[in-house]
Amino acid sequence: MHTLHRHIFLSVLLTCAAATSLFAFVLLSANAFKDLLGYALSGQLPIGVVLGLLPLLLPYVLVYALPLGVLTGVLLVLGRMSAQLEITAMRAAGLGLGYIARPVLLLGVLGAALALYLNFHLMPVARTAYRTTLADAVRQNPLGLIVPKTFVNKFPGYIFYVGEKNGGALQDVWVQRLDKSKRTSELVHALRGQVDYDERANTLQLTLLGLTILDRRNPANPEIFSNTDFQGKSDPPPALPPWQLDEVLGPRTIFQPRPNQLTLEQLLAERHRLASAPPAADAATTRTHEQERMKVEVALQEKAAGAFTVLTFALFGVPLGIRVSRRETSANLAVAIAVALGFYLLTECLHWLDQYPARRPDLLQWAPPALLLLLCAWLYRRAARV
Repeated sequence: MHTLHRHIFLSVLLTCAAATSLFAFVLLSANAFKDLLGYALSGQLPIGVVLGLLPLLLPYVLVYALPLGVLTGVLLVLGRMSAQLEITAMRAAGLGLGYIARPVLLLGVLGAALALYLNFHLMPVARTAYRTTLADAVRQNPLGLIVPKTFVNKFPGYIFYVGEKNGGALQDVWVQRLDKSKRTSELVHALRGQVDYDERANTLQLTLLGLTILDRRNPANPEIFSNTDFQGKSDPPPALPPWQLDEVLGPRTIFQPRPNQLTLEQLLAERHRLASAPPAADAATTRTHEQERMKVEVALQEKAAGAFTVLTFALFGVPLGIRVSRRETSANLAVAIAVALGFYLLTECLHWLDQYPARRPDLLQWAPPALLLLLCAWLYRRAARV
């Protein structure tokens, strides 16, 4: 590699790494905020478990951060070199645009290879481990289901509200008993309560303590507050049934990832299974089978096209970065974000066609990078004339 190529390659590589890290940090924070913050604030997940889950989120966000980082890095470096007349000096020395773009092309190929590994192996494995670990961590702290100052509706037939909680001891406990139509049929308020977990029976037991206020509605029309069967104080308080943890959290099952969260080996095995299935007996079953088969094909093509997008973004950034030619990094960053948002918006729109196998949504996954390549070729022709 020539000295000039080495200079361009290292400059773009370091800038792409920094930009990818920035985008990954933003996406990681957003996903952690959405998935984990509620568990952490309620005490259902210790901070150590939350920190241990963050690395499992990283491959998932890198799938989206890597193309953005490559595009931004190429735009920033070539825009700076163009603004400082380095590109002009190279072209005055007889170096064509293809010569200047070679290091970027090499970087794009390496980025595409990394994206293939992320899409087909690392991300699916990490995503499955993340979902499984999160579900198991929540189950290991069943008392954390009762969150203070929050309406808890995970218990079948009941809604709970607790003012304060200290371990299993509760203060200011409100219990709403629901009928089959999810209407409040009984309202109980106790100053104190206790929640216990029976590990052997795998049950949660909420016990009301002391004097309680009871408001029992007429089951014929419980939504009319004045229509009550009983309203007064109760001592001892009414007993509540124990709840099986499987009824509250659902049965302990293995996480079933969607097709786009399967590894390459799993996708190929699923495609073989669907292809070798016997013919369906009716049209509805045939249509469902074709939709499942197409989802697998779409996932395969989407992952491959997503890796190719990294190379496409790298090539697209060369003529765009030279033509932008501004010293301000914010201008280049805005261009990168605008192009990427338009690209991903078109990609997401294609997902609406997953239910229509006859329209070949699997092959249409290559439409966004193909359109970007055509635009890239047009920009290269214009940049070569300057």
